[in-house]
Amino acid sequence: MASALINVPARAKRGDVVEIRTLTSHIMETGFRRTAAGDLVPRDIITSFTCRYNGTEIFRADLFPAIAANPYLSFFTVARESGKFEFEWIGDNGFVSTASASITVE
Repeated sequence: MASALINVPARAKRGDVVEIRTLTSHIMETGFRRTAAGDLVPRDIITSFTCRYNGTEIFRADLFPAIAANPYLSFFTVARESGKFEFEWIGDNGFVSTASASITVE
């Protein structure tokens, strides 16, 4: 199971541009390494990230083998209303991790 660090401002004024930062931990395997016996170690990476703001998708990223084992993503959005950000990471071998954070818009 992965753990995630989420940085979302607790409060913002309506119309403010806010930065959202995420960092998740994941044991990555590129699929290019070999075992001592010469067999390829199967790939195990995070392949996509999605952020939803009150249910509406506001950011999506497709990730590839060159991404860090613990991907850090930073992006901006406009604070329009109080609510919830929902984050989802999807990867190989059925990996799914979720997190959420709330914001109060004044």
